[in-house]
Amino acid sequence: MSEKSSTFAPSFNSKKNDIMIGVNKVILVGNVGKNPDVVTFPSEGSMPVKKASFPLATTEARRNRDNEKVEITEWHNVVCWRGLADVAERILHKGAQIYIEGRLQSRSWEDREGNKRHVTEVVADSLILLNRQRNEESQPVTNPLVDILNGDTAPLGDLPF
Repeated sequence: MSEKSSTFAPSFNSKKNDIMIGVNKVILVGNVGKNPDVVTFPSEGSMPVKKASFPLATTEARRNRDNEKVEITEWHNVVCWRGLADVAERILHKGAQIYIEGRLQSRSWEDREGNKRHVTEVVADSLILLNRQRNEESQPVTNPLVDILNGDTAPLGDLPF
């Protein structure tokens, strides 16, 4: 492989067609900051369109120069549309740990006072609830994916490699 080639982005060098490839992909694992806000928009001649939006907190743990553990939390605005909005409305609640896949979308508008406002949102394509409700004995139901994401590889068992 030459130094100029990349394993991540194919390069098309043609005098006829210069193709530029972009990727807009977001994967987040975090905690829902508040119950989803759900809005239903009327639609002519078809079913109404539902939108669910909620904040999602992602936290990274690092060590500072004094070797002290420091947690850094980022907040993300997440938007779900249509069927995924229905799912979010039914299963998400404040504190729920979820896995989200989607794309970034930025938009701007002018508020009532005439100020230009900007927001960047994660438009979700899929979501997975990582923590579940407690069972009858008030014990948390375990999820192997959550354990793996938190660094516990015991759920993997004895792998043959």
